[in-house]
Amino acid sequence: MNTSANTPNHSAPDSPDGQGPKRRQILKLAGIGGMALGTLSITGAAASRTGESTWDKTFPRSNRVNHEKVSFTNRLGITLVADLYTPKNAKRSKPSRALIVGHPFGGVKEQTSGLYAQTMAERGFVTVAFDASYNGESGGKPHHIASPEAFVEDFSAAMDYLGLHPLVDRERIGVLGVCGSGGFSIAAAQIDTRMKAIATVSMYDMGRDRRQHLGDTMTEAERRQEVDAMSKQRWIEAEGGQKEYVVGTPETITDDSPDVAKEFYDYYRTPRGQHPRSTTEMSLTSNGALMQFFPFQNIEWISPRPILLVHGEVANSRYFSEDAYQRAAEPKEIYIVPGAGHVDLYDRVNIIPWDKLDSFFKKNL
Repeated sequence: MNTSANTPNHSAPDSPDGQGPKRRQILKLAGIGGMALGTLSITGAAASRTGESTWDKTFPRSNRVNHEKVSFTNRLGITLVADLYTPKNAKRSKPSRALIVGHPFGGVKEQTSGLYAQTMAERGFVTVAFDASYNGESGGKPHHIASPEAFVEDFSAAMDYLGLHPLVDRERIGVLGVCGSGGFSIAAAQIDTRMKAIATVSMYDMGRDRRQHLGDTMTEAERRQEVDAMSKQRWIEAEGGQKEYVVGTPETITDDSPDVAKEFYDYYRTPRGQHPRSTTEMSLTSNGALMQFFPFQNIEWISPRPILLVHGEVANSRYFSEDAYQRAAEPKEIYIVPGAGHVDLYDRVNIIPWDKLDSFFKKNL
């Protein structure tokens, strides 16, 4: 299904004419599975270390770990804001295993990645969940753009940060990417051997999604049409006109809405997972860079470091993990969660395979 409609303009700080950016509301199988949904929020980078603050996560706070908001800078000079979770019994005299946790495309650290980071910290890991460049509280202007280069670099920047932390054994740091971050973490591990073990959950290949749409339903004619639209939009923005954003899901759904729309709406548009900094849209011109992103192209370079791919049995995105598994070199494993959909593994703590993730990282770190 490929339908589209325009929604009314709304004012935003980056609109030079005061009329606000155009919003192309696209209810497609393309992008709806990889993009987090929420309300539009333009933010800048936070201070380098803001310490404790009011709990603003979508999951309950654990009394078994310590939490601290931190920041670090990536190779591109962008300040990333992150949440650091440490076991309360962590000691400098005995540095711990550590994990870098990435959020779904368009999500923020206060949602899924934070839940994973806190839970794995309860199991003895020092963890960091960061906001990707140009998103959430992290820096990079303009906000709400997608840059595969920056998103991949963010994982190595998080590695730099954790590897210098006194509680962390820098030779035992792994990576855990959820949804879109699964693809970005796979790409990062190909060129950063410091990442000793890589796991993904509900992994999503944003490049293939933008080139072919979810389920590989895009035709060649449709792809050419989208590229032409992006090209024309560059002229509009170069001349000072309105920015245009691709909306990943409608703000409302009906009984007739497709199941994939309902699945993501139930998380990002309801108190279950909604967060004010989680955006529902990315700039239309970002799609060009995403179309040229091939995260599995050199996946065999990760070997002999191990890869674990976790996916839901009935997830519409399952084929992304299956494709990665076929292309990867040993050691590799794919773990299918019975009855689970894509978004179920964002926060359904009773079906997320915590023991599997725990054993994988403890064995390999």
